[in-house]
Amino acid sequence: MKHQKTDCRKIQYKKVTYEHKLFVIAQITNGQISVNYAAKKYDISRSSLNYWIKKYATLAQNIKSMSKDDTIKKLKEKIEELEFIKEFQQDVIADMENLSGMNLSKKQLPRTLAKEIAKKKINRLK
Repeated sequence: MKHQKTDCRKIQYKKVTYEHKLFVIAQITNGQISVNYAAKKYDISRSSLNYWIKKYATLAQNIKSMSKDDTIKKLKEKIEELEFIKEFQQDVIADMENLSGMNLSKKQLPRTLAKEIAKKKINRLK
């Protein structure tokens, strides 16, 4: 019984347009999908995807995908700024309530903010 030899040929992948390459690369660099998932989903080899990323990914896309730390830093700065504004506004409201003798914060603001303002009023009276 003779065995027939089968050819060991490379797997032939379909040709992909430039726009489709850019679309896939954008998804990978933005973190929407991984290289392995893209390879399975679009039936493209991982080595081809890595080559496309090196060849077609723009500097802006690389910077965008690597700038998560910068984004976190900016958001933390924004939080600090907003907390400062909140403290200032609470101070103004507490002073106005002390001068006028009316409790406006209980009617107009959420309970947590009204409680914070009440504490500030008490501290200012001391």
